[in-house]
Amino acid sequence: MDQPIRLKNNGQISIVLNSQKKKTYTKELPDAPAAPKQLPAEHSALKEIEEELGALVGMEEMKRLIKEIYAWIYINKKREEAGLRAGKQALHMMFKGNPGTGKTTVARLIGKLFLKMNVLSKGHLIEAERADLVGEYIGHTAQKTRDLVKKALGGILFIDEAYSLGRGGEKDFGKEAIDTLVKHMEDKQHEFILILAGYSREMDFFLTLNPGLHSRFPLVVDFPDYNIDQLMEIADLMLKEKEYTLSHEAEKKLREHLYDVKNGYSSNSFSNGRYVRNVIEKSIRTQAMRLLMQNIYDRHELMTIRSNDLVIEEVK
Repeated sequence: MDQPIRLKNNGQISIVLNSQKKKTYTKELPDAPAAPKQLPAEHSALKEIEEELGALVGMEEMKRLIKEIYAWIYINKKREEAGLRAGKQALHMMFKGNPGTGKTTVARLIGKLFLKMNVLSKGHLIEAERADLVGEYIGHTAQKTRDLVKKALGGILFIDEAYSLGRGGEKDFGKEAIDTLVKHMEDKQHEFILILAGYSREMDFFLTLNPGLHSRFPLVVDFPDYNIDQLMEIADLMLKEKEYTLSHEAEKKLREHLYDVKNGYSSNSFSNGRYVRNVIEKSIRTQAMRLLMQNIYDRHELMTIRSNDLVIEEVK
């Protein structure tokens, strides 16, 4: 089935499945060469980033998108070498999803990949929030925003909870920050990459605050919440990295708690991987105190987190 790519008026790419029947041609076309199972050595930058993404739980949509962006940039370079017209698309992005779904981690990996591909000269990540952009008087906000963009040149400016810039109404200085960002996205669109992140619904509203915003984000990625199995996998990876393991009872208790907490909290208040990390770190400290008081230091006990070590909040 074909997947014709249609460009929306706002500049974002929409892939539309074509369900119409097609005419049958009797003439056989030669088979296209099969794609190699392994990328040649010259694609080591992509392979390295894919390996790092592969170590992350979930992220299937992002893994696919990274490969597409890499292919587009690489083929554009080959077209340029062949004397063909090569478009230079802005790579500003929007990440939509709840806290703890890996948005900042992925932003860092993108900077690393684009540095290796010479898309960015530095590849560094500048993290910012509303307080870093919005000033206290007229003109102050524009200057603060310009200074942040200047620091981000050659890299990525990552603004988390970006929707908060539009929460204060017409007279709020947040609107000035948005207008300044839009101008620099156009004037310096190939000198840095802006990634705005936040809750899905709030980010959709945020795009309506400035008529130039929507069209300047050709890449919009949804970061879904983790399911219970994925959260347990995240916990397991964190523990293995620190050379710990959960006892059978602790594993059962944590799984049941995560089920309760995912169903007991609203989707916006549960912090996914961040929540799991906090539980693991607190539980490690509790285990250390227990072993100290019990005067037990054999290797197996030093590595084992037991059910009474788990520090978990009661779900009301």
